[in-house]
Amino acid sequence: MCRSIKTLRAPVTPDPQEADIHAAALQYVRKISGFRAPAAHNREAFDEAVEAVAAATRELLDTLVVRGAHAHSHEHPHEHEHVHAAEAPA
Repeated sequence: MCRSIKTLRAPVTPDPQEADIHAAALQYVRKISGFRAPAAHNREAFDEAVEAVAAATRELLDTLVVRGAHAHSHEHPHEHEHVHAAEAPA
């Protein structure tokens, strides 16, 4: 993947800002489209893709549960109750 996209989830990045999310989305769209800066006729599609990736990134970061991450343990006390069957202790 693109080396300039950094990990944005806690605790690696405790509080990612909108600028971090947008920069990651921009780098992703640049990488997969092959365009650093699209031509005028592709600008709208490019910008919409960046916004869609940024929105998906925000949603992902907002819903991830990181086990053992102190920052999330006090915010949502019931998050850890949703354990996938593969993760459940035998």
